[in-house]
Amino acid sequence: MKYEIKGDSLPVVICELENGEKMITESGAMSWMSPNMKMETSSNGGVGKAFGRMVSGEKMFQNIYTAMNGTGTIAFASSFPGSIRAFEISPGNELIVQKSGFLASEAGVNLSVFFQKKIGGGLFGGEGFIMQKLSGNGIAFVEIDGSTVEYDLQPGQQIVIDTGYLAAMSTTCTIDIQKVPGIKNVLFGGEGLFNTVVTGPGKVILQTLPINNVASVIRPFIPTGN
Repeated sequence: MKYEIKGDSLPVVICELENGEKMITESGAMSWMSPNMKMETSSNGGVGKAFGRMVSGEKMFQNIYTAMNGTGTIAFASSFPGSIRAFEISPGNELIVQKSGFLASEAGVNLSVFFQKKIGGGLFGGEGFIMQKLSGNGIAFVEIDGSTVEYDLQPGQQIVIDTGYLAAMSTTCTIDIQKVPGIKNVLFGGEGLFNTVVTGPGKVILQTLPINNVASVIRPFIPTGN
């Protein structure tokens, strides 16, 4: 499979598949494709995995696209202004991503639910108790809200992140919460009650335009019904 990511703040990934190669995506993510791409809707692993994907923010069923009778082309566009990143997934190189971060992947990549080990980090860490885990083998494409900033954390090294800015991290990282100190900071600081704390070793990928933040900014300007 060959791919090219085009566009700036509204990107699309265009994949070129050899005959018989497959791509997996959530239903509704395909933007355009060549006529020889065959689509099959599947639970892709049974009811249990389908339910787990739903809980982690994806749709229960996935679409599997196969190039038939020669080379095929298929494109997947981002659903929100930002970035599309390609990650090579392999044993020992799995990735944890935010809810609804998965866009598409080669057929060898598995999408499953990931539960935070520390309940506090799940309830207050900005991404909820449940995230998504990408494992298996192959290239996976992930949606990022806004631009990306990456950090490679050393063992024990930490980074404190405001709610919603964590886009992805290595499975070797751990996540917890940290209460904002001082009642004045909590009441007037505008940062909420908690921050997310990620501890290395591993890679941390941050996003600069969390969709939740955008929603909170435009909400006062949306007319309400009488």
